[in-house]
Amino acid sequence: MSGTAWALLPPIVAIALALITKEVYLSLLIGILAGALLFTGFNPLTTVDTTFTIMGEKIGGNADILIFLVLLGILVALITKSGASKAYGNWASRAIKSKKGAQLSTVLLGSLIFVDDYFNCLTVGTVMRPVTDKYKVSRAKLAYIIDATAAPVCIIAPISSWAAAVGSSLPEDCGIDGFNLFLRTIPFNLYAILTILFMIYIIVRNIDYGTMRKYEAKIAVEGEETTADQDMEISGKGKVLDLIIPIAVLIVFCIAAMLYTGGILEGANIIDAFANCSSARSLVLGSFFTLVVTFILYLPRKIITFREFCASFVEGFKAMTPAIMILCLAWTLSGICNADYLNIGGFVGSVVGGSALVGMLLPAIMYAVANGLAFATGTSWGTFGILIPIAVEVLGTGNISMLALTTAAILAGAVCGDHISPISDTTILASAGAQCNHINHVSTQIPYAMTVSACCFVGFLAGGIAGNGWIGTLVGLAALFVVVTILGKKAKTA
Repeated sequence: MSGTAWALLPPIVAIALALITKEVYLSLLIGILAGALLFTGFNPLTTVDTTFTIMGEKIGGNADILIFLVLLGILVALITKSGASKAYGNWASRAIKSKKGAQLSTVLLGSLIFVDDYFNCLTVGTVMRPVTDKYKVSRAKLAYIIDATAAPVCIIAPISSWAAAVGSSLPEDCGIDGFNLFLRTIPFNLYAILTILFMIYIIVRNIDYGTMRKYEAKIAVEGEETTADQDMEISGKGKVLDLIIPIAVLIVFCIAAMLYTGGILEGANIIDAFANCSSARSLVLGSFFTLVVTFILYLPRKIITFREFCASFVEGFKAMTPAIMILCLAWTLSGICNADYLNIGGFVGSVVGGSALVGMLLPAIMYAVANGLAFATGTSWGTFGILIPIAVEVLGTGNISMLALTTAAILAGAVCGDHISPISDTTILASAGAQCNHINHVSTQIPYAMTVSACCFVGFLAGGIAGNGWIGTLVGLAALFVVVTILGKKAKTA
C-alpha cells in the first residue's frame, strides 16, 4: 500500500468524515486508523499498536509545543482572574474619545497580543468591551475585530504558538527548517495581510455592507442587541500594569529565549541566532519565566491568593485541551502518511510532480482546499497539519520559493476557513470575548471574510502562474484596492 493511491485514503477519510459529522477529533482518529489498517495489512492488533506508536513518537518529538500551550493557558487564566483586564478596560474608556478611536484601539491591542489566538480573543474582548459599549460599537462589530486580529495576526508573528505549530507540521526528514520556512511565508500570507488592511479601512471610512450593515441598522432602530452575557470570573483587584507587564515580559522573554537557543551565548550573531533557534523551546522558556514574574508580581501585593494562583493551573490546562487534542491527532495522521509508512508524498509527487500546469495552479488549489477543509472542521491547525506535508512532498525542496508560496497559501486558506467557520474555537472565543450572540457574529463577518478571500485567490493564482510570491502579494493588494474603492463609492451614494 505504501506509495500507491491507497495512501490518499487516510486524509480523504478524515476530510470526508469531518465534512459529514463536523466532529474533527473523531474524524482525524478514524482517518489515522484507516491508514494504520492499510499499512499493517488489516491486522487489528498491529493497527492499534502502530497508531499509538506513531502518536507517542509525535507527542514526544513535539512536547515543547504542548507544554507552551499549557503554560500560556495558565497565564491567560491568571490575568483574567486578577482583574487586570477589567482595570485596563476602565482606563481605556476614559482615554478614548470616539467610536472610531474605540475600534482602532481594539485593533491595536489585538495586534500587540500576537503570541496566541486564544489569549488574544479572551484578553481583547474582556479589556475592550466596556470601551466599545460606551461608544455604541455593536457587539457583532467588536467580535469581528477581535476575530480579525486573532489568527490573522498570530499566523504572521514569528513569536507565537502558531509559528511553532506550523514548523512542527513539516515531515521530520524533509531537510527544511520549519521556522525558516514559516518566516518565508509571512510576506505571502495574503489573507492575514489583506484582512488587517481591509479591517482598518472600513473602520476609518466608517463603511459597513452586507449582513453587518443590516445588523447595524436593526440595532440603531431597536436600541439593543442579543448578547451572550457570560462574564469571566474576576476575583482580584489588579491594575493596568498587571496586564501590561506580563504581556510585555512574555514577548521580551520569548525573544531572549530564541536568541539563547540560537546560540547567542556561544558567539552567534543575532541573525544567525534567530535563524538557528528552537522556536518551540523558546516559547516554553519565555512562558515559564513569565509565570514566575507574574507570581512575584501578583502574590506579594495580594492581587490574587496562593490558592487562586494554583487553581489557574487546572483552568489553563482545560482551556488548551482542544488545541492539544487537535495537534496530537494531526501529527499522528501526518505520521502515518509519511515516507516511513504509507508515503503519500511519494505517490502524489509521482503523479503531479512533472506537471508544470499543476505546479502553477498549486498555490490557488491549496488555498481553496485549505479554506474548505478549515471551514468544515473548524480548525486551521488540523488543516495545515494535513496539507503542509503533502505540499512538501509534491514540490520537494528544490524550489524553496514556490514551496514558501504554496505553504503560505495553505496557511492563508486555513485561517480564512477557520475565520468563517461557526464551529471554530477562535470564532466561538471571539463571540465569547465580545459577549456577542454567536450566530450574529458568524453571519455578519462572513461577507467581510469572503470579500478578502476572493482577493487572496486572485493573488495566489497570479503568484503561482508567475512563479513569484511577491507578484502574488502585489496582485492581491491591487485586487483589494479595487474592492475598497468600489465599496467607498457605494458608501458615498448610499
